[in-house]
Amino acid sequence: MSLYAIADLHLSLSSGKPMNIFPGWDNHVERLEKNWQATVSPDDTVVVPGDISWAINFDEAKADFDFINRLNGHKVIMKGNHDYWWNSMAKMNRFLEENGFDTITIVHNNYYPYGEYGICGTRGWIKDTEEPADAKVLAREAGRLETSIKTALADGKKPIVFLHYPPIFANDYNREILDVLFRYDIKTCYYGHLHGNAHRYAVCGEVDGINYQLIAGDFVQFCPKFIM
Repeated sequence: MSLYAIADLHLSLSSGKPMNIFPGWDNHVERLEKNWQATVSPDDTVVVPGDISWAINFDEAKADFDFINRLNGHKVIMKGNHDYWWNSMAKMNRFLEENGFDTITIVHNNYYPYGEYGICGTRGWIKDTEEPADAKVLAREAGRLETSIKTALADGKKPIVFLHYPPIFANDYNREILDVLFRYDIKTCYYGHLHGNAHRYAVCGEVDGINYQLIAGDFVQFCPKFIM
C-alpha cells in the first residue's frame, strides 16, 4: 500500500474545455490514464489537490468523476481555483454517494487518515494584500489549513500537507500560509497550480526547514508522484 499525489488533472470529458491548446498537454487524459494504471495499485491512495474538473456543476462533473472513480486506488481530492463545481460538503458527499463514486473522498476543513499520518490541506490563495477581498480569502484559507492540521493532530496523526496554490513562488512568500506550516512544524508540503513556463520559478526543495514539491500534472508528466 503506497501513497501518491498529482494535482491539476483538468478533466473536461463533458464540458468541452480541451487542454491541448497549451504546450505539453496533448492527449493528456490518455497519458494520465495509462501512467496512473501502470503506477498505482488498487490498494494505493492518490491525493489530488485541486483543479480536478473544468465542470461548473455536478451534472457536467459526472463524467470526469466517473473517470477518476475507475482509476486504480483510493482518491483523496481537494479544491483548486478552477473547481467551479465545488459545493458544500453535504452536497458533494451526496453527489459521490448517489453516483457510486466510492473510491473518492473529499478533504475540506478536515483530514483523511492514512495509517499513522493525516492527509491535510486546502486550496490556499495568492498573496495580494493590497486587495481586501484577496486578503480575506487568504485568511480564510489559512484558517482552513490550520483546522485540517489540528484535527489530524487531535487524532494522533502526523500531518502531511497538500495545497493547490504554492506557498512560495519565486521570491514571493505567502506568509499567512507559511505561518501555519511553521506553527505546526510541517516538514514537507506538496502543491500544484503552476504550469508551462511557470515551472522554472517553482520551489522544489528545502526552504527554511520545509521541503516543497511541485506535483502539477504537466510537471510530473501526468504520472502520480510516489510520496511514501
